Amino acid sequence: MKRRQFVVGVGVALALAGTAGAQPSKAPVVGFLNSASPALYTFNVAAFREGLREAGFVEGQNVTIEYRWAESNYDRLPELAAELAALKVSAIAATGDVASARAAQGVSKTIPIVFTIGGDPVSWGLVASMNRPGGNITGVSMLSSVLGPKRVQLLHEFAPKTSLIALLMNPDNLNSPSEQKDAQEGARARGLRTIVLNARNEAEIDAAFASIALQRADALITATDPTLIARREQIVAHEVRLRLPAMHTVRQYTAIGGLMNYGPSITGMYHQAGVYVGQILKGAKPADLAVIQPTRFEMAINLKTAKSLGLTVPAALLALADEIIE
Repeated sequence: MKRRQFVVGVGVALALAGTAGAQPSKAPVVGFLNSASPALYTFNVAAFREGLREAGFVEGQNVTIEYRWAESNYDRLPELAAELAALKVSAIAATGDVASARAAQGVSKTIPIVFTIGGDPVSWGLVASMNRPGGNITGVSMLSSVLGPKRVQLLHEFAPKTSLIALLMNPDNLNSPSEQKDAQEGARARGLRTIVLNARNEAEIDAAFASIALQRADALITATDPTLIARREQIVAHEVRLRLPAMHTVRQYTAIGGLMNYGPSITGMYHQAGVYVGQILKGAKPADLAVIQPTRFEMAINLKTAKSLGLTVPAALLALADEIIE
């Protein structure tokens, strides 16, 4: 064999060997952890995917999402988080509440974690500070300390004859005590009384509304909780039956007959979580991504429900409302 033929042959062989050994790059896998159920939480999942898409990642094309739902059983969250860690996912979106974030934090100190919570991530030990989270965790936090009093105020302006407000809380939500305290303080400041009803499933929600009727509460405030949001149709049906003015956390209640809602956009928080996860997949470090606090608050009012309750919408509330549902 001539030397030239030999060199060319070796070169081709090496090239073919290199091609045979090369593997197509795998799409990154993202874990999505939530305490609620997929059937009733699709609107937030869609917002998360849209955030990922905005960052350049489309599910089924260049990213895979592994979903884990606790179906309102908070005790399952650590087990589900461990499953995601065992899959060696590139990041975990620990969404919905503090319990999801802490479950993810408990299974890995290295996998990037992006949370959506309704409390102070510093006090829960999730991050070192809001601006410089440190470690492997960051996310979006809705601080509820100003929301409780504001929700009481708006509800009382809408239904001025209110004297006793029922607070519907999920005791399994780690942020429930602080949210309850904030609402109670807001009520006391206006000379109003409160009763607390705990509910974490369908039967307990039914029992809570039976107690609300028995104690003759004048109005209702629902807590910021994934399980309660997932059971919104059941909750609103009870409100309609009892002719109960109610303040909710997200417009999904108001759209189906709840009186009103006030708070940051939950779907916006999930969207931002998707954006952050996408940035992490591109190489950003959670330690360098400041915890985001929503600055825009949304209010929707259901005029049909107000009319059925014999309530006139104050002009000031009409001016503040982002959406009027007729």
